[in-house]
Amino acid sequence: MNDQRIELTTPFTDEMISDLKAGDMVYISGTIYTARDAAHKRMCEMLERDEAMPFDFEGAVIYYAGPCPAKPSKPIGSVGPTTAYRMDLYSPILMEQGLKVMIGKGLRNQEVVDSIIRHRGVYFAAIGGAAALMAKCVKTAEVIAFDDLGTEAVRRLTVDKLPAIVAVDCHGNNSYQLGREAYAQD
Repeated sequence: MNDQRIELTTPFTDEMISDLKAGDMVYISGTIYTARDAAHKRMCEMLERDEAMPFDFEGAVIYYAGPCPAKPSKPIGSVGPTTAYRMDLYSPILMEQGLKVMIGKGLRNQEVVDSIIRHRGVYFAAIGGAAALMAKCVKTAEVIAFDDLGTEAVRRLTVDKLPAIVAVDCHGNNSYQLGREAYAQD
């Protein structure tokens, strides 16, 4: 694990991604997008029909979250991560379109890990149980697609120092697996 403070600003580049290692703590600032399984399914259906995507995937970040409604004068309500494996069916398809950066919680299947390696991507784990804290990092929020999905609509967020941990780096190193191995040795 890297002890220096790693601050990253979107959009992500191959150079930024290649320097990250499984277990690194990072702070992300800039534009990110929320999307969960219903939105992922729709985007993949749009690709099948050769329709334009709601945003450009190149260098973009998708955060697997369905935010709670905002309180007055706040841009967003609690915005914690959802379980990433729910997007595993769709992630390789979207990575083929240029998506490289995903944020969620929990393990990914081998097909997603292989896509991360092939497309020089990265999967970040967000801090589960800290949804209210995560919301404090959000400066603006705007629905940009699939408004009918409610909390699962695609939103464009502007974030400042959103904390995350590199769960799977671009080489396929997996912090969940590395953590288990380290624990087994003690």
